[in-house]
Amino acid sequence: MRKLLNLFGLSAVVIALVATALPAEAEAGTTRCTDTLAAGRYQRVVVPVGAVCLTEGPVRISEGLWIRSGATFVLGSEESGWTTGTINDGVHAWHAASVQIHFATINGGIHVHGGSGPFGGPFDVTWNAIEDNVIHGGATVTGYDGFWFGFIRNHVSGTVRLSHNVLADPDGNEYVTNVIHGSLICRGNSPAPQVGDSEGLPNEVTGAKTGQCSSL
Repeated sequence: MRKLLNLFGLSAVVIALVATALPAEAEAGTTRCTDTLAAGRYQRVVVPVGAVCLTEGPVRISEGLWIRSGATFVLGSEESGWTTGTINDGVHAWHAASVQIHFATINGGIHVHGGSGPFGGPFDVTWNAIEDNVIHGGATVTGYDGFWFGFIRNHVSGTVRLSHNVLADPDGNEYVTNVIHGSLICRGNSPAPQVGDSEGLPNEVTGAKTGQCSSL
């Protein structure tokens, strides 16, 4: 991930986008986020098709986060170092461009299926970063075809399934330093799950490590 940030100068891009975007739109208990999501409490949050939703938090979402095809959602960053909020009723993404969640508590698990290719969106390249979160309900990320994907330093209650994520970056699919109270199941990922440049540690897993993650 460090290589990716340095290569594209993405830290500055994220900060600039958060600073210049406009607030989300709320309608009848559902907030459609198409720019920024201000700190506060929300019922259901939806990022529409092709939209970009950025927030530093803290946010509290009570009825789930839903990320549509080609959309980008960013909560916090690798440098946040503080609690960015709580998402109840889970995170649900279908062919999203990028799902980036840092330092949050997620109740109801993470369910990410598919992607929108490695290039495009507000950062020119796409990536999933699920990092430094507390996740209750397990996590599934399958069929992602972005540029890079990191599942790093999370504490998870439930099974983690990371499968068929085929990335453009040969340094992608970094799955390390997680504490998982359940099983870790990895198969069909390309490149194979690795430490990459994360300098991460082996995953602590109370259940089984199977497939490509058996040695991680």
